[in-house]
Amino acid sequence: MSASIPVVDAAELESGDAGVLEKLRVAFGRFGILHLAGHGLADAELDALYGDFTRFCAAGDEVKARMSRPDLWFQRGWTPPNTEVALAGGGQPDFKECFFACCTEQAPTDRALFPEIHADNVWPDEPEGLAEFPTHYATVALRLQRLGESVLRGCARALDLAPETFVEIVRGGPHVTRLLRYLPLDEEQVHAGLLWGENHTDFCALTLLPGGRFVDANGERLEANGAAVPPGSGLFLTSRDGERVAGSPPPGCITVQIGQQLETLTGGTLLATPHEIRAPRAPGISRLSGAHFIHMHPLNVVFPLDPFRTDAAVRRYRPPVLAGTYDVKILVDIGLAPPNAIERFGYANQDRIEGHGPD
Repeated sequence: MSASIPVVDAAELESGDAGVLEKLRVAFGRFGILHLAGHGLADAELDALYGDFTRFCAAGDEVKARMSRPDLWFQRGWTPPNTEVALAGGGQPDFKECFFACCTEQAPTDRALFPEIHADNVWPDEPEGLAEFPTHYATVALRLQRLGESVLRGCARALDLAPETFVEIVRGGPHVTRLLRYLPLDEEQVHAGLLWGENHTDFCALTLLPGGRFVDANGERLEANGAAVPPGSGLFLTSRDGERVAGSPPPGCITVQIGQQLETLTGGTLLATPHEIRAPRAPGISRLSGAHFIHMHPLNVVFPLDPFRTDAAVRRYRPPVLAGTYDVKILVDIGLAPPNAIERFGYANQDRIEGHGPD
């Protein structure tokens, strides 16, 4: 099925070539997903990052808990298993643990307005051997950010927009890179059909997936040992016409997905595809993975741009909302931010009124 998803070489994204632009329109208009070749992200760079993350995950819950920041809505540091819930899924928490960091520059004004999504990074000082973790993280994250901006320029050209249209909208956004360890299932969980991640759409503008590693019960990478990756596991998506499609990329490629923000900006022309992460139907197998999320700047408005503002698009995507407000609302909905995070919206005078009844 994944062969139906177009493959584009990164060097051609900004070429303006008619064939490439058509591939972008098909990939992101029908599937919401693109496979990207020639991306320049080396296996050794990913191996170094996943190696650091593996050492951190093996440190034990007491060590990891010191890196958990619910006060930052888990947008930095460690997210424990069973924390995040897919907004459109069946209510099963994602069976994974994560680490979040931001490796792009953040403006002081944005930190003041949205402190939780523009926070400082937190890095573990134990276990030993993680001194290069921030460097390895930044190497991968910044390469993915540059690739994402190139994809956005290609998308703009494919939609007959000025090339920098989407890049300007995301400039300075709360971009974040997440490492994930999908947990091994036991026999009972395999029999119950538990998913690693329930069906959902990403709420950002663009997601880049650099590729993961399946790991056996001994901590060895399946692919490296010549073992077959269990069939039916990994990324699966639903196309615009309702077709279920395997989303894992061809060898040497990474995957790029449209998020809800970019779907909204284009009035649904580009598709934020519903997708799920299926666990192997075999016990003891885990998976290391990564995701780089590119977000709109928090003061830009999530609403169809003028060329896409049809009556149907307005009805579907109304009302306009600031991207930062949009982020907060979704983080509440998926269980990362507390419900009271949205109580501050729209009214700041309650403290001046309470207690001032009639004399």
